[in-house]
Amino acid sequence: MKYFAVITILFLSLFRSIPAATEADDLMHKGNVHYQNGRYQQAIENYEQILKLGFSGKSLYYNLANAYFKTGRLGYAILNYEKALKLDPNDEDAQYNLKIANARTVDKIEVMPRLFFLRWWDALLNMFTVNGWTIVTFLIYLFFLSCIAMYFLSNQAAFQKLSVFAGIFTLFLFLCSVLFLSLKFKNDTNLKSGVIVEAAATAKLSPDEKSGDAFIIHEGLKVDLEDNVSDWVKIRLADGKIGWIQEKDLGVI
Repeated sequence: MKYFAVITILFLSLFRSIPAATEADDLMHKGNVHYQNGRYQQAIENYEQILKLGFSGKSLYYNLANAYFKTGRLGYAILNYEKALKLDPNDEDAQYNLKIANARTVDKIEVMPRLFFLRWWDALLNMFTVNGWTIVTFLIYLFFLSCIAMYFLSNQAAFQKLSVFAGIFTLFLFLCSVLFLSLKFKNDTNLKSGVIVEAAATAKLSPDEKSGDAFIIHEGLKVDLEDNVSDWVKIRLADGKIGWIQEKDLGVI
């Protein structure tokens, strides 16, 4: 009886999701038509409705970013380009458009210098998303199993020797990929960043409106999010400056 109830719930959930998916497809089509005809605000409304239905995706964020960019809302454009790249870090179109949008921001924060090997490490870690590293790890694991199978199924000493060396090397790659997967998952889970979406935001020294001003930042600036108290968020700039701004002033990537 319990299993029947579970199956029924799953079936009903699937059945209810079909109209929502159909509505999302229809809204996506309408949004694209509005965008192609220069009705960018209507396109934004259609794309935002898809997000409210619980759907997301690289193309949706990319199209939404383009529409916001056309309306001059730089903060929301950069926010959605960043969201698209979070799902696919190697998307060249999103990378190019984000670069153009960032060039139009007011704040030019000088990034604190990092050692070259740390930059290489970050580049390697961000080569794939969590899903991407999961696939890479699984494929390496399959190759490792094939090396073991080749060792036991082969009757030739040369093939067995080759399978041993290949297996050792593949095991090393597998352990490295597991490490990268765990670190990438940890970073995506614990390290959060956001983009300023208001024209200007005043960062405070503490999470209090009466607190002294720390600095002023403008829309489109990407910041690291470190803590939150009530409706205040502690941010860190690329140059190391720290301050508190209100949640309404930024969007979380």
